[in-house]
Amino acid sequence: MVAVINTGQSIRGILLYNENKVSHDAAVCIGEGNYPADIEKMSESFKVGVFLKQLQLNENVKRGAVHISLNFDRSDKDLSKEKLIQIASSYMLKIGFGAQPYLVYQHYDAGHPHLHIATINVRADGSRINMHNIGRNQSETARKELEISFNLVRADSRKKQSTALINAIDVEKIKYGAVDSKRAIGNVLNAVIPHYKYTTLGELNTVLNMYNVKAERGKENSKMFQNKGLVYQILDENKKTVGVPIKASSFYSRPTLSRLEINFAAAKTARVVNMKRTRNAIDLLLLKYPSLTLSQLETRLANQGITAVIRKNEQGLIYGMTYIDHNTRCVFNGSSLGTEYAAKGLLQRLGHSSNSEKHYAVADGTAQKRGSFISAGEVQRIIDDVLYAGAPSDYVPNQLKSKRKKRKRKGQSDNH
Repeated sequence: MVAVINTGQSIRGILLYNENKVSHDAAVCIGEGNYPADIEKMSESFKVGVFLKQLQLNENVKRGAVHISLNFDRSDKDLSKEKLIQIASSYMLKIGFGAQPYLVYQHYDAGHPHLHIATINVRADGSRINMHNIGRNQSETARKELEISFNLVRADSRKKQSTALINAIDVEKIKYGAVDSKRAIGNVLNAVIPHYKYTTLGELNTVLNMYNVKAERGKENSKMFQNKGLVYQILDENKKTVGVPIKASSFYSRPTLSRLEINFAAAKTARVVNMKRTRNAIDLLLLKYPSLTLSQLETRLANQGITAVIRKNEQGLIYGMTYIDHNTRCVFNGSSLGTEYAAKGLLQRLGHSSNSEKHYAVADGTAQKRGSFISAGEVQRIIDDVLYAGAPSDYVPNQLKSKRKKRKRKGQSDNH
């Protein structure tokens, strides 16, 4: 089971999102907690009214709306309505929301069973529930306990599998015409946009394209581009756009360009600490397997949760590399990791190790042999990076630090 907790300013918006799913037969409200009436007897206005009345007890809380999703593995069996309600109730109790009013919705719009829970973080006495690190602490503890008590597939076991899929949501590739386009695109956007770190629209599209979705600004001289508009489209098996473009502003999460640009800026700092893991994974594979081909490198990186996306032009020549680390959820254009990880540098390190891979050449030159590319010093650097990853280079033990002598004030004697 995977639990995802989000907070927001509008409990009405969260409720409308779920009720809209119900009206389109994509969800059903299966249960409630601490409401004064049964769900069958409650109108939509009554449901939201209970939330709003309690939120008014503490007007200082700006993000009082809480939206939780509990995602189960496809192989989880016997997830009856009664069992799902028990799981939701136990989860809310374990994370400290057992006394809060909440509504439980079972959704049917994805390839895996999942619940959505709408609630608030203001208690009946007006105090606020602390949400700091609740996902990492209380929620993770609750998840592990519930997986055992309800015999659910463990999220930890899924992480150990060698996969390049998005484990948090486990979205399926969209197939045009098979499902409602907007709903299917929305599922992918919700799985990718809030959870991955990317600094450009191109890096974001590298992940979205894996699930047959593309974000498009239009041509540079178009009105949409100049007005900073953004649409999302479905891709076919040949990665060509099909169907009608859907405006970013029409989705509930509003993944517009202005909002994405906030993510771009935040990711530039946040993903720096994870660059070394991706570099080390590539470096160690090239050291361990001297005759590795490009396709073999792709496979071995995928076994470590890293997808290497190769970009080719119409002539089949490689011109770009992007790496998606699904463990740290960071997306790196090859050049951002360093020249030796970009297309030209990587191909030079690989060399012409396979005649069948005739497209190892890049447009501005051919690859040289790997043996002359990695020196003994480079080998030692890679080993050092692995052994001392994360250790600050300027660290000095306290015992070895020389004590700074206090500067004497003018006119102060040694005997003072």
